[in-house]
Formats: sequence, C-alpha cells, structure tokens
Amino acid sequence: MLHVLKNYLLEHQLAYSMRPPAPTLGWQRFKIRLLRTSRLIARVNHRGLVVSWLWLFCTITAITSCVYTLGAGVAARRFANGHDKKTHIKQSVTILKPLYGDEPELFENLVSFCRQDYAGSVQIIFGVQRPDDSAIAIVRQLTSVMPDRDIVLVIDERQHGANRKVSNLINMAARARHEIIVLADSDMRVGPDYLDIVVSTLDRPGVGLVTCLYRGQAVAGFWSQVAVQAIDTHFLPNVLVGLSLGLAHPCFGSTIALRRQTLDAIGGFAAVANHLADDYALGEAVRRQGLAIAIPPMAIAHCCGESGLRAMIAHEMRWARTIALVDPVGFTGSAITHTLPLSVIAFFISGLSMMGAVIVVLALACRLILHINIARSFSLPTPRYWLGPLRDTLSFGVFVTCFFARAVDWRGQRYVVMSDGTMRQSEKTGL
Repeated sequence: MLHVLKNYLLEHQLAYSMRPPAPTLGWQRFKIRLLRTSRLIARVNHRGLVVSWLWLFCTITAITSCVYTLGAGVAARRFANGHDKKTHIKQSVTILKPLYGDEPELFENLVSFCRQDYAGSVQIIFGVQRPDDSAIAIVRQLTSVMPDRDIVLVIDERQHGANRKVSNLINMAARARHEIIVLADSDMRVGPDYLDIVVSTLDRPGVGLVTCLYRGQAVAGFWSQVAVQAIDTHFLPNVLVGLSLGLAHPCFGSTIALRRQTLDAIGGFAAVANHLADDYALGEAVRRQGLAIAIPPMAIAHCCGESGLRAMIAHEMRWARTIALVDPVGFTGSAITHTLPLSVIAFFISGLSMMGAVIVVLALACRLILHINIARSFSLPTPRYWLGPLRDTLSFGVFVTCFFARAVDWRGQRYVVMSDGTMRQSEKTGL
C-alpha cells in the first residue's frame, strides 16, 4: 500500500515539474491588452458591416422610392382623366354633417353642400353634442341665409360609444327622412355637381357605398399650407397607386354615401361606435354584404385649418395610427414612399459620397415631378415647392413615431387605441 502511494506521489511530482513556469505579471497584462484589442477590432468590424448593410438598404430603398414616386404621378393622371357619369336622377337624399366647434371657414364649407345642382329633394342635418357648441351659430346663420333649404339642427348629448363623431351620427340619423344617406366631415368643401356625381355612382349595379378622394386646401396660414402638402403629395398619390394596383380598398370620411337598407343590414352606425377608423369599418361591413365600394374620378377639398405645428402633428398622428391599425403591413411598407428622407440617410451613412449626393438630387427631382403632376391632374394652385423638403421630413417623423405611440388626440380628447381597432378614452387630457 505504501509502495503504491509512493509511486502516485512521484508521478504527480514529475507531472508538476514538467508544467511551464507561471506567467509573470507583465505577461498577464500583455495578454489582457491583446484580448481587449482583438475585441475592439471585432466590434469595429461588426459596426462597419452593420453600417454597410444599412447604407445598402437605404440606397436601394431610396432608388426604388424614386421609381415609385414617378409611378404615382402616372396613376394621378390616369385617375383624373376618368369621366364623371351623371344621370341627373331624382332620388331623395339626406346629408348628415356632424359638427364640433367653429372651424376655419366652416360657413363656406357648409354652404357648398347647400348649393347643389341636384334634381331630387335634399335634406341636410347638422348635429352637435353640446348646447354651447360654437358651430350652432354658424348653422343658424346658414339657415337665415338659405331659408328655402331643408335644414335640420340636432343638439343631442347622448353618447353611444367611445367615438364621439359616430355618437353624433347616431343621434342625427333618427331624423333622416330619405332613402339615400350621405355623410361628410365638416372640413370638406364640394362643387355644385358633387351630389349628382355621388348618387349617380351609387346607382350603379352592385355598388353598396360611394366614397371620395380629397385634396388639401389651406385656410389658416403657414401650417395649414404644410398640412395641405401632406394630403396632396403623400396621402393622395399613395392611395392612387394602391387603387391602380388593386391593393387599396379605402372608405373615407370625406364622403360615405349608401342606402338606408344597406346601413340597416350592417347594424347601423352603432356597429362602429367604438372604432377609431369608423369610416373604414363601415366600408368593411358593406363589403361583407357582398357589395362594392365605388370611387368617382374626382377629389373634393379638405380644408386644412391647423393653426400651429402641434395641432398639425396631432392630427397627422391620428391619421397615421388609423392607417396603421387598418393595414399594418401596408403601413410598414409605406416606408418606401419617403423618398427624400431615405436618400438623405443613405447620403450621410455613405460619408457624404458623390453617389449619395446624386441619389439626393434624384429624389428631389422625382418629388418635384410628383408635385407638378398632382397639381395638373387635379387643377390645383401652383404648389409651394420650397415647402417640399420640410413636409417630407415631418411626414417621415410622423411615420417613425407612429410605431411607438398608442394614444391619439382627437377634438380635445385623448384616446388609447386597442389592438382590434377600437378605442377607449385615456385618463390624460388631449390637446
């Protein structure tokens, strides 16, 4: 036993004696520095790879976006070259106009709906939810100016859901007398043939609802002009491309015309009383009935009354959140429409290279061509081209911010948007 133990100790002593000497303190420091240097080099190479891929992505996307922008101009020309079919039918119509406060040029907007070259009977119902609403005075002024019009004012505070506009519509609809119902937002302004075109389109076989595209009209200074460009050079071309490719199935609050029978079949306005995108929800409900949504080849005016940057951004954030909820995949894909910001990002990532500068110039040229095409297609005033870069930057900021925001501000109230598109009022106050 002692012999075995002695041999074991001798073997381990020999093995230990053959190990290399312990490293000195200087050698340990050298190895640590070498390890740190190698890690730093790997990190720099990794970041360089990430930057290279990011530059490649932004460059390819910016170039693709330029092609998209040119295609949007072509889509605008084709849409505007369509023909409005008027049949001069005499079906009776009720127009519902939900109101909230005295908006800029509200009187002019409402007058445009009262002055229609339409052969049938027209009832116009204006609705508010508070007896002290400043829009009441505008309606009474309109009634005194046009005493021969069939105008009804509904003041009803009842709330039927989180969406106050829909609650207003429910209160108003109880007073509607006619079979065809047309509702339009208070900030819309139309031409005298508007109602004839809308009702004629609704009269087509298989059509269950008619909606209208809209373009911007500034009525309140600088920021309203910036807001107009968001509509004319971002919203409108994007919708036109979607329609041309068969990817978009919109329904806008600018105009929703349908028959009472159709409205009853989808559960009335109460069916969308908690939805943020109530207009889109109505359109989807009509489509589920097997009926089509038609869009006549015209664009009515959306009067932009934003008096400041904060109000404009709040309005556009609500729009963006609505689109993101309705079509999250399409909204994410709309990154390709931000031509100028993407080209500028690629330019800076490339280290201010000549190629990056060329892409920025190309993006500016494509955006300019789009401005010109939209203005000519819809007979708009000459755009303020110098506002384009500012508008594109703000739109890109709204697009990015929308991915991180759940709350929206709407007419003095803040709402939290749920994943199913419904909304509930937030405890925090809005604008």
